[in-house]
Amino acid sequence: MELKYFRLIKTIAEEGSIANSSERLFLTQSALSHQLRELEERLGFKVFHRTRNKWELTQEGSELYKLANKLFSTIDEGFSTIKNIKEGSKGTIKLSAECQSFFHTIPAFIQKMAILYPEIEIDLSLGATHQTISQVLSGDIDIALMTTKPASEELSDIEVFEDEILAIMHRENKLNDLEYLDASHFASVHLLINSFPLEGVSVYEHLLRPNKINPKKISAIPFTEITLEMVAANMGIMCAPKWQLKSFKLSEDLVFKRIGKHGLKRKHYLVVKQAHRNKKYIHDFISSFEEDFSS
Repeated sequence: MELKYFRLIKTIAEEGSIANSSERLFLTQSALSHQLRELEERLGFKVFHRTRNKWELTQEGSELYKLANKLFSTIDEGFSTIKNIKEGSKGTIKLSAECQSFFHTIPAFIQKMAILYPEIEIDLSLGATHQTISQVLSGDIDIALMTTKPASEELSDIEVFEDEILAIMHRENKLNDLEYLDASHFASVHLLINSFPLEGVSVYEHLLRPNKINPKKISAIPFTEITLEMVAANMGIMCAPKWQLKSFKLSEDLVFKRIGKHGLKRKHYLVVKQAHRNKKYIHDFISSFEEDFSS
């Protein structure tokens, strides 16, 4: 039974006659009479008892009227839900990361998101990375990429990928003779890092500090290009995952050395406030990030 017939029954029942229904349905009385006659012929029963000034629903017609009310109510609720979903798809996400190396790859992802989800605006925060968790809790950041799970019950974490930190050195570096580096080998090196504090440096946090090892010298170089030039000049070593260096032209004199017999691996988590986890635009961002970075 077509929707137009339910609309016809509902309108006539509420307006009291075809004459009164004509304007509301934007159809002539003749067209409405034709629709009603066609419907009753198909159903095999009368929907209305007709009199000169009054139209009343038959018993069967009353059931159809009830059904029409339920039907249009369900449709209205459905469109209201769709509207809420669509409105929930819009939002601004303030994004940051605990590890600054992440900022080398995120612009390409943001560009992709702008195409797939133009209603989501991503604001990349390059602030103090060692305060990332407190910034998420305070609302200054919506989503953060972390290498450790947060302890707060207010936060939700989603594991997105795992990488391996490697030591990058000149081929003539004396440590190149080793199969892999352990914590003790770092006591004699000039370690080049992106920035202080050391608590934000993965090799220090996960290897050197637990083994109470301090490098002979530590220099903070905020630009990866300069750090790579220094390593290529055999002025020190840096530690980073290979994906961080994909966009750079590397010297043929550079070598990658595993840290620890089984490698220094770390997991990355997207961290968001529990209360915001199910917002649609947040959910869409996380799903896209998982799909993009898990591969």
